Amino acid sequence: MTMDVVNKVIPESETRPDISHDGGDRERFAHYVQKDKITESAVTGTPVIALCGKVWVPNRDPKKFPVCPECQKIYDELMA
Repeated sequence: MTMDVVNKVIPESETRPDISHDGGDRERFAHYVQKDKITESAVTGTPVIALCGKVWVPNRDPKKFPVCPECQKIYDELMA
């Protein structure tokens, strides 16, 4: 008895990578992203990647939220 691996169907959930990076708390913060990427996202709707790794399409006023501590730490290290 042989197994036909070529015809095996893999469920979609196993083949699609998870790019949400949402641990829950990240939704409560403003994140650092390259300014030109924010502008591009506003025009095209493409997601941006924050310094902390969060991937999303910006759609709210970042001034209404505290800065992400992880983004702040990375930014400070880059500026040192």
